[in-house]
Amino acid sequence: MQLSVTFRHMEPSDALKDYARDKISRVEKYLDSALEAHVVLSVEKFRHMADVTIVCDGIKINGQEQTEDMYSAIDMVVDKLERQVKRLRQKMKNRNKGSKRVKAKEVRIDVIAPDTSDEAESGPQVIRAEQLYAKPMDLDEAVMQLDVSGEKFLVFTNAITEKINVLYLRDDGNYGLIETLS
Repeated sequence: MQLSVTFRHMEPSDALKDYARDKISRVEKYLDSALEAHVVLSVEKFRHMADVTIVCDGIKINGQEQTEDMYSAIDMVVDKLERQVKRLRQKMKNRNKGSKRVKAKEVRIDVIAPDTSDEAESGPQVIRAEQLYAKPMDLDEAVMQLDVSGEKFLVFTNAITEKINVLYLRDDGNYGLIETLS
């Protein structure tokens, strides 16, 4: 987690910074991947304001609270962010439940080596075979999974068409999709 704390119209305090870090870590447990959090703590007359922006997987979550005490403002904004994250996770869960259930299909991948021997008649040889299950997922989830894995391609079962698809990373940085017909 990357956390930056900005103080406006007040003296920077390590105690407040550590308190904010501890409280933001409560929200982090609900998110799967690494997140970036920016906390702005400011004071205007008697109002202590805490403004927190969290970015995770391209999703931006924002919360702002103001009270007469900075610690309670941080507590309140973290509670608000926790509710937002829980609601977002529930929405994602409900969206996945609404789709048809597709079973994972078994797929075999063969890696073929170029022929380096003098006998050109034998042709390429299979040097490694791998069996895997093509997990059912939609295209957006497959793109996210390919980004996270760092691999060059991903074999998956399309949750909508129920067919085996291959998503691959092109040399120009875009994605290519191979869909089977049968």
